[in-house]
Amino acid sequence: MQWSDVLATRSTRMKASEIRELLKLLDQPDIISFAGGIPDPALFPADAFARAFADVMADSQAAAALQYSVSEGYKPLRDWIAAEMGKIGVPCTAENILITSGSQQALDYLGKLMLSPGDTAMVTWPTYLGALGAFNAYEPLYVRLDPGSNADPEAQKAEAREAGGALKFAYLSADFCNPTGETLTRAAREALLDQAAALGVAVIEDGAYQFLRYDGEPIPPILALDIERSGGIENTRTIYCGSFSKTLAPGLRVGWVCGAREVISRLVLMKQAADLHSATMSQIVTDRVARELFDSHVARLRATYGARRDRMLAALDREMPEGVRFTRPEGGMFIWLTLPEGMDGADLLARAIAEERVAFVPGGAFHADGSNRNTLRLSFSCATEEKIDEGIARLGRLLRG
Repeated sequence: MQWSDVLATRSTRMKASEIRELLKLLDQPDIISFAGGIPDPALFPADAFARAFADVMADSQAAAALQYSVSEGYKPLRDWIAAEMGKIGVPCTAENILITSGSQQALDYLGKLMLSPGDTAMVTWPTYLGALGAFNAYEPLYVRLDPGSNADPEAQKAEAREAGGALKFAYLSADFCNPTGETLTRAAREALLDQAAALGVAVIEDGAYQFLRYDGEPIPPILALDIERSGGIENTRTIYCGSFSKTLAPGLRVGWVCGAREVISRLVLMKQAADLHSATMSQIVTDRVARELFDSHVARLRATYGARRDRMLAALDREMPEGVRFTRPEGGMFIWLTLPEGMDGADLLARAIAEERVAFVPGGAFHADGSNRNTLRLSFSCATEEKIDEGIARLGRLLRG
């Protein structure tokens, strides 16, 4: 069987994730890994989840938890999410929420909903590698998203038409983004909404790290600013993707989309066709645990990850040679390094593993065109403060050598 003869053209756009491959290095105990942008499993509220699972199976909810459910998601969980969205400036109801299998599924659905082959997506440069993986299957072109740019919107739309499609959306993470850790200012968020209105495109806001702020003043989500302008969520162009993966636990695969009901209703149809609904048991126990301890648990995460960020920044200040620049995030899990021109992050990784037994993610993977190869991403979420000191010292030694 020649499988290449029957595969869709989109299959050629699907590539292995460099990050997923690098996660295999975590099984090698002598490697200090700053590669995977994953939460520390030691911080999972395992006892609370154990109680929730046991309680569900012991009470009248057991049958419902093991049964098929509605595609929109478990209503009490959607109510809880809607209330939390209200706290960050997004008044909405459960009708504006769809539960997905992690926010990664939300990105896949949104790509499927909006992209035809040859259409153009605007993404930050660099951007979340998983978003590129989700969108690639729908065969788009990519252009750089630069909020506040004075580029002519008619020229941008014409360029997309000449490429064989249309501009469809702008995708970004506004808070402590993956991979750079940077946060978009309020002025830049407002400028992005102006730009999106002039272009007639949607905005996909990835809020995976929304709750992991360690210092600085919170900035309203883009969706909140959009609601202020338009008078209500039903009039907005912004679609917010949230997740419990970075706050409670990623293995349960519970995320959500928040937006106008017109968009949510179309995504529900996709959910029905793809997997019917997210796991009912996961939704019910997530709802119970979130109601029990979400605020206190997130406070613990902020204290722990914030200390690790501080330790890594101090180590970078101490160990990095002249010519290496790095971001100073106010939250999230990542610090972005820019190396001197001519250096290659992928080549450096090979040497780092072989010579110093330290791992990170090369930065070229986060650029839609593979450019800016003299960059790399460090994650501080899973390393102890002692490992951070030692790992950054090893990296500094390699760069100085």
